Amino acid sequence: MTVKAIIFDMDGVLVDTENYYLKRREDFFASQGISLAGFPHSFFIGGKMQDVWDKILGDAYSPEEKAKILSAYDKHKKGNVLPYTELLFPDVRDILEFLKNKGIRMALASSTAMSDIEHNLKVNELAGYFELLRSGSDLKHSKPDPEIYLITLEALGLAKDEVIVIEDSEKGIASAKAAGLECWAIKDDRFGMNQEAADQIFPSLTAVKEKLAEML
Repeated sequence: MTVKAIIFDMDGVLVDTENYYLKRREDFFASQGISLAGFPHSFFIGGKMQDVWDKILGDAYSPEEKAKILSAYDKHKKGNVLPYTELLFPDVRDILEFLKNKGIRMALASSTAMSDIEHNLKVNELAGYFELLRSGSDLKHSKPDPEIYLITLEALGLAKDEVIVIEDSEKGIASAKAAGLECWAIKDDRFGMNQEAADQIFPSLTAVKEKLAEML
């Protein structure tokens, strides 16, 4: 394939956020007297919170009560912003600079809220590398639905065989593959995610860069 653009997921690919999300989520639901014991950590990774809300709360809460809890959770998140500068993977800047020098276009497509995406890119001084940002929180459907990758591809104006997606989560990989895109995964050794659907699996972004160097 002739690679003209890379679409990156954010959490688990650019920043090592999942343990922080786990702690923040558990602290909040414990404060509400709600147990998450029945849900594996991988259940939450790669999607947006609204999509799993009903599964967490079930039929025990009215729509009004669910909306109130969701509002409280949003407030909790805003009061517990992740330390993105500490969580940036050490090889991120290297691969982005490599791709920039090769003239490869870059986009970011994440289920994370756009405000968090923009904050991460700002504090880590990465915004200039990405020509497109897309948040699943702003869409009707989020990962594993292919919508976010389809609209990103459309905005890039490229053919499917000119783009590679870098993902880590099962939902993200499913989203990229449902969009008909080549998907490479950063290997998960901690959260029990099923990455079998990825076209290739790499131990790090450094390994991804080395593979791309052979292709470009």
